[in-house]
Amino acid sequence: MTIESIWNYLATTLSAVPRSGLLLLVVAAIAFSMVGSLMVRRQLPLGQLVRRGSTVVLAGVLLLVVLQLSRFDSRLEVAVPQIGLPEQVVEGGETRIPMAPDGHFWLRAELNGVQANFLVDTGATLTAVSQGLADRAALEPRRGGLPVTINTANGPVGAQLATVSEIRFGNVVARGLDVVIAPTLGETNVIGMNLLSRLASWRVEQNTMILVPNDLQPEPQW
Repeated sequence: MTIESIWNYLATTLSAVPRSGLLLLVVAAIAFSMVGSLMVRRQLPLGQLVRRGSTVVLAGVLLLVVLQLSRFDSRLEVAVPQIGLPEQVVEGGETRIPMAPDGHFWLRAELNGVQANFLVDTGATLTAVSQGLADRAALEPRRGGLPVTINTANGPVGAQLATVSEIRFGNVVARGLDVVIAPTLGETNVIGMNLLSRLASWRVEQNTMILVPNDLQPEPQW
């Protein structure tokens, strides 16, 4: 990792602070912790209370971060009703996607009822949608969500977490799925591993990708 890439990452993270309730809370808690420590050194009343209170806030933020990060991987996901996020479910019937002439697997999907093309990318951790699709589907960034940095050929870019009510394609439907809204990625939309890992299986046979949900139903091929 070069100095330039580290600097770009820090700049992207800092620029996300005003948009993230969690980051703002962290900054405020650190500031109060410093004030509390100064009060303790000067033997001012309530110094210990201020410092301990900021520690409790930081611990709470850390717990929220862990719970949200666990949603990115189905192997780590835990129930998180205390932060109001829906269960992520992928179900339906077997769906087959032929390879496109460009050598990639593309599918036509409906996101919250709005149709769009998606690239199936097994190298992408998260499902990503363009700003244009997010606007058409009335998809809003999650309030208090984690700021996300996506590495691209042009360096790290900022993105925002959101939760989709429904993504439907072929015989598959995903509900409550976490996605990132990536304004700088143009009009490309991506199906990532946070959806694929919730299938019973997926494989490629003779230039066809086969997606098999957990509750396999006898459905016609797509």
